[in-house]
Amino acid sequence: MILTIATREFKTLFISPIAWSILAVLQLILGYLFLKQVETFMVLQPKLSAIPSGPGLTDIVVPPLFGNAAIILLLVVPLLTMRLVAEERRNKTLPLLLSAPLTNSEIIIGKFLGCFGLLAVVVLLITIMPLSLLLGGELDMGKLFSNVLALLLLVAALTAAGLYLSCLAQHPIVAGIGSFGLLLLLWLVDTGTQMRDTRSAWLDYVSLLRHFQNLQSGLLSSVDVGYFLLFIGGFLLLSVRSLANLRYQK
Repeated sequence: MILTIATREFKTLFISPIAWSILAVLQLILGYLFLKQVETFMVLQPKLSAIPSGPGLTDIVVPPLFGNAAIILLLVVPLLTMRLVAEERRNKTLPLLLSAPLTNSEIIIGKFLGCFGLLAVVVLLITIMPLSLLLGGELDMGKLFSNVLALLLLVAALTAAGLYLSCLAQHPIVAGIGSFGLLLLLWLVDTGTQMRDTRSAWLDYVSLLRHFQNLQSGLLSSVDVGYFLLFIGGFLLLSVRSLANLRYQK
C-alpha cells in the first residue's frame, strides 16, 4: 500500500505543471551555474597545475554546483510538500483518505516517498552534469558520490519537515510559508556564532548546513549521516502522530 500511495503522489506531481516547471527552471539555472564553474576551472587551470596537490576539476566544479543546488532546493521543496496533506484538507478529500483501509504510517511514508521520488530525479539530473566531464577529463568519484549522498539526504530531510508542516496547516500556502521559515532557520541557525568567532556545539549539531557541508567535503561521518536519518525519522514520526490526531477528530 505504501508503494501504491507513493506512485499516486509521484504521478500526481507530474500530471500538474508544477513538477515540469520546477524541473525546467532548475535545469536552466543549475546548467548555467555548472558551465560558469567549468569556465572558472579553465581560467584557473594554468595556475592550479603549478600548485602541488592543488584543487582539481572536481573541487572547482562539484561542491559549488551541489551547494548552489541545495540552496535552490531549500526554496523549492516547500512548494512541493505544502500540498501533500494540506491540499487534501482544503479539497475535503482527507476524510476519504483516512477512511481507507490504510494505517497512518502507510499514508505518511507513501506521500513522503512520492515527493522524494521527484526530488531524486532532480538530484539525478544534477549529477549527470559533472559526469559529462568524464568525456574529456577526470573526476574524483569518491567526492562526487559524497556530494550526491549529501544532497539526497538533505532533500529527504527537507521533504520530511515540509510534510509535517503540511499535516499541521489547513491551507497549502500556510504550510509552504511555515516550511520555508523552519528550514531556513535550521539552515542558518549557527550563522550568528560564526560571525562572533565563537562556536556552539549544540547549534552546530542542529544546523542542516553544517552537516551538509561536512558530507560535501568527502568525509563520510556516522554523526552527519545519523543526524539526517534522525531528522527524517523524527519528522515522519511527528507527521504520523499529527495524522492520527486528524483521524481521531474525524
